[in-house]
Order: sequence, then structure tokens, then C-alpha cells
Amino acid sequence: MLTRFEALLNDYFQSKKLQILGLPSVSYWAEQLHLSANYFGDLVRKETGKTAQDFIQATVIELAKEKVFDSRKSLSEIAYEMGFKYPQHFTRLFKQHVGRTPVEYRSLN
Repeated sequence: MLTRFEALLNDYFQSKKLQILGLPSVSYWAEQLHLSANYFGDLVRKETGKTAQDFIQATVIELAKEKVFDSRKSLSEIAYEMGFKYPQHFTRLFKQHVGRTPVEYRSLN
């Protein structure tokens, strides 16, 4: 089930769904897998040690880390491209997971 979830998650991020639908929720993924949100969350936690939300956010941040190094795009553009309604939310989540702001992370390259 986790392998299927990861495949769906990668497909979601590679398509334009991020820009159209925004960041996916745990309930969205549970519905896609025909599971209850609680059961889905329990499965993800059992397999990864992370909550489903943390797993989704970690995946978002890994993709964002790649995009941040593209200096042709502003960080706001990247935030909107990643499905965030507000660039500040992107910056806050990025700093929580990476320990640096996107600007600081970009300057490392």
C-alpha cells in the first residue's frame, strides 16, 4: 500500500495537480487509496515512523529543495508552483524541515 501511495504521490507532484489542487491532504490520499483517513495514517506511521502529514510534507520539501536551486525562478514562483497559497507558508515549512530558509539554502549552491 505504501509503494502505491508513493507512486501516486510522485505522479501528483510531476503533474500540474499541485498548481490546480494545491497541497494534498491526508484525507485526499486516503480517498485515492479507498481507505479511511485514520487507517491510512496508521499504515503510514507503522511503515515509516512518520505521520502521513509529515511524510507528505517531507516529500514536498525534497522536491522543493531541487527547485530552490533554479535561480531563474523567484522563491514566490516556486512556492506557488509547489501548491502553496502564500509564499510565507512555503518558507516556514521549508525552514522547519531543512533548518534554513529557502534563500539561505539557495545561497549554499
